[in-house]
Amino acid sequence: MSDKTKDGEAGASSENKKPGKAEGAPPAEGKKKPEGGKKGDGGKKGDGGSKAKADKGAGAQTDEKGVTPRLQTSYVSEVRDRVRAKFSLPNVHQVPRLKKITVNMGVGKAIENRKRLDAAMDDLGAITGQKPKLCVATRSEANFKLRKGMPIGCKVDLRGARMYEFLDRLISVAIPRIRDFRGINRNSFDGRGNFSMGLAEQIVFPEVPLDKIEFTQGMDITMTISGGSDEMSLELLENLGMPFKRG
Repeated sequence: MSDKTKDGEAGASSENKKPGKAEGAPPAEGKKKPEGGKKGDGGKKGDGGSKAKADKGAGAQTDEKGVTPRLQTSYVSEVRDRVRAKFSLPNVHQVPRLKKITVNMGVGKAIENRKRLDAAMDDLGAITGQKPKLCVATRSEANFKLRKGMPIGCKVDLRGARMYEFLDRLISVAIPRIRDFRGINRNSFDGRGNFSMGLAEQIVFPEVPLDKIEFTQGMDITMTISGGSDEMSLELLENLGMPFKRG
């Protein structure tokens, strides 16, 4: 065999070998997944979600500071069982409970002065701790110089921990500061268990500084309550501390 033939066979055999792997080198190990990456391990991601769902189902919602509101704790531990026993309800889910509280400010004078609406939104945000939603007119009224789409008010829907915290401040701080207060009307229910009341001035809340107030503005407070019964809703609010008129 000639030298050229040997050189050709040697070149072909070297081309068939895969580049980058040395002969006799141990096989590369497969990539290992980092420990603790599986969902079944101790630091799994799903723990927080399942715990939050369990707490939410038990009614143990907390505020931004992680503290359960006082009235919410009172409802779960005392008020719920008391109302259930009085009306002999077989199921705990039949006991009335607060679903949401809507605080509304209707600023009709905003048609003439837009600053009144801006001041109302600032005060409502300070009182509730939540950014208000701007409300606009749904139709035009020539007698009031009102056009459709014109901003005429603001409102806030409170749920969960913020709802109970606002109700606690309303009962414990704001209502006692009302001048010549003689109790809340017991007939302010709508026939389906929902309760509404009004405040003539926003200055009953200490969150509104008296030295910086520009306009006096009232508000409407509506409490949406489950159960569909005025009598049970009245009993619920009385046990939560709402000061109704006697008789």
